[in-house]
Amino acid sequence: MPSFDVVSEIDHHELTNAVDQTNREISNRFDFKGSDARVEQSDGGLTMEAESEFQLDQIITVLNQKLAKRGLDISSLERQGVETSNMRARQKLTLKEGIDKELAKKIVKLVKESKMKVQASIQGEQVRITGKKRDDLQEAIALLKEAGLSQPMQFTNFRD
Repeated sequence: MPSFDVVSEIDHHELTNAVDQTNREISNRFDFKGSDARVEQSDGGLTMEAESEFQLDQIITVLNQKLAKRGLDISSLERQGVETSNMRARQKLTLKEGIDKELAKKIVKLVKESKMKVQASIQGEQVRITGKKRDDLQEAIALLKEAGLSQPMQFTNFRD
């Protein structure tokens, strides 16, 4: 029986490359000369550091451009509040990965309400959708793309 998985994950290698490119561009820009502004990557997400909130906004613009060029979804980053101390501004960006139970239930409900000839089941941090025909699965993918859910999703493991 054909099936596919609905997942929400980030390619960490591409994220590392985007962060490196962002830091390289920031170090070369005239408006950041001598400011020691940077983006650091950690397990929980990213941390931006600069002299002011205005510079943080400039960094996020550059970072979003680099992420988009590398094919990463910008909506997978969630901005936290800005912390200001000692003439430095710091802001954390958390990564949204994995489908939580609430969103998984919402996806299953959406598929069931559509009256398509497919079944959806929750499997950890992903949702598996199975059906008898490949066309039904493609309709389910189109439905989920149009739904505009709160998190970026990828459709992987498509099997006939």
